[in-house]
Amino acid sequence: MSETRSAARRQVLRRRRQRRALLLLTLTTALIVTLVVVVTRAIAPDDAVADPASDPVPAASSPVAVSSPPAADPAEATPPICETDAVVSALAEGSDADVITAFGGGEPFRRAVADGTAPCIDLHEAGRLWVVANKRHPLSPIDHWPSPQARPQDVRIVSGGSLLAETAAALDELSADLVAAGAGKIGVSSGFRPYDFQVETYNRHVANRGKVAADLRSARPGHSEHQTGLAVDVVACDSGCGDHDGFGGTPQSEWIAANSWRYGFIVRYEEGHTDTTGYSAEPWHLRFVGQELAAAYAEGGFHTLEEFFGLEPAPDYH
Repeated sequence: MSETRSAARRQVLRRRRQRRALLLLTLTTALIVTLVVVVTRAIAPDDAVADPASDPVPAASSPVAVSSPPAADPAEATPPICETDAVVSALAEGSDADVITAFGGGEPFRRAVADGTAPCIDLHEAGRLWVVANKRHPLSPIDHWPSPQARPQDVRIVSGGSLLAETAAALDELSADLVAAGAGKIGVSSGFRPYDFQVETYNRHVANRGKVAADLRSARPGHSEHQTGLAVDVVACDSGCGDHDGFGGTPQSEWIAANSWRYGFIVRYEEGHTDTTGYSAEPWHLRFVGQELAAAYAEGGFHTLEEFFGLEPAPDYH
């Protein structure tokens, strides 16, 4: 009986030892796993260990090359000024002032012509404000007749008072302001001269002065600004009216030299520029170019239309 109890007791003790060993093995395994995880987290990069509570982050896809559209060619993006709708329309249907405005104003217009980037502007075209008539530039057409014409209403007419209507209106405005400024009065001594009349005028100068001297004072037919209706010769008028040669140095001459651009005029033949214009100084010879071009002329400090439009000097005929 005692042996049986002893055997049973030994069996119970053996089972207890087995359970303790199993528990110890379980705890040891758990401790090792925990240590492995801790050590792994400690030595791995921050972004190499995913947060098990967070959603998995998909791997970044490889960048896809996207081709950019070809850069626009500036020459194609901006059409030449003469091909813009504004200029094409103004040349076809608008006034000369509209054309100049379409270019962006007097100075942009001048610059485009001088730079050669405005082939649509013909400086020979007699019916335009920007026409240049000199010894190298004949008018086109050679027998041009300006229209509509008018005579100034508030300026004394000494001789030949007809002008292009726009020129006459501008001269009336200039004359009124000249009087208001206390600079005296002016009169018209020469305005529009048709081609045939210029033939007579030039031949008379040749007969009186000789050809060389005549070419300094009078244009040959087809080369005269007076044929355009845009040019006018003025004289000083106080108690009476003087002549051309007495105009320089008068209050009228000084005021006009300083202010004529405000009304669209320039003094075409200034002192000291004969080598460019081909003519002796004529402070009495006013040329109408419109207010925008006249302003650009004055503000730019120009003294001849040849310089203004980038043309070669015209001291003599070809």
